[in-house]
Amino acid sequence: MSDAIVSFEKVNKWYGNAFHVLRDIDLTVARGERIVICGPSGSGKSTLIRCINALEEYQEGRITVDGTVLSDDVKAIEAVRRQVGMVFQQFNLFPHLTVLENLTLAPMWVGHLPKAEAEERAMQQLQRVQISEQAQKYPLQLSGGQQQRVAIARALCLTPKIMLFDEPTSALDPEMIKEVLDVISELAGQGMTMLCVTHEMGFAKAVADRVIFMDQGQIVEQNSPHEFFNNPKSERTKDFLSKILGH
Repeated sequence: MSDAIVSFEKVNKWYGNAFHVLRDIDLTVARGERIVICGPSGSGKSTLIRCINALEEYQEGRITVDGTVLSDDVKAIEAVRRQVGMVFQQFNLFPHLTVLENLTLAPMWVGHLPKAEAEERAMQQLQRVQISEQAQKYPLQLSGGQQQRVAIARALCLTPKIMLFDEPTSALDPEMIKEVLDVISELAGQGMTMLCVTHEMGFAKAVADRVIFMDQGQIVEQNSPHEFFNNPKSERTKDFLSKILGH
């Protein structure tokens, strides 16, 4: 695929000698594609997306991100990380900094932006996630849903080409899940390349171009949301869906 922005070729990863966490992963992500990755706990989903910005190293195969092959070359890793935004389960905000300061830190230190420009960009991204009125507050003054929206805005401040979401709603109360998913859906509508690890199947149906099911370190099945939910091929997928959807 010439328009691939991320590609995994026969990627393998072990933790120590014992745990084979990714097994022969082949995956191509097209520019602008929105992928939801689901599967049971310990299936390798988070590890897979963390390999894209080199938060995890892989031992065999090849990962290419926006034309750069990820190796242990520090410059290559830095180049890739500038293109890739990441949002975690835990919001990872600095509690002693205001929302605005949390957002301007990386653009000023990593991107060498002047303070005024970094603040202007931060306010634009806070508006994008509908939380600009909270700019002067500290993270602990906000609800979990608001903190996660700040974390999304922070990732957007580095103007990434790819956004990775690692179970972005799993630490939230149920009534806050929707507000965060709505923000992610809005971004998806703007053509951003996205990979999202989540158990929110309604979100997968509404937003994903492709749903990937992982189990035991392998991609077991991938398809359009319609086919994936209505016509799963593998017994493992059927079993997983029956547990998570309750039918």
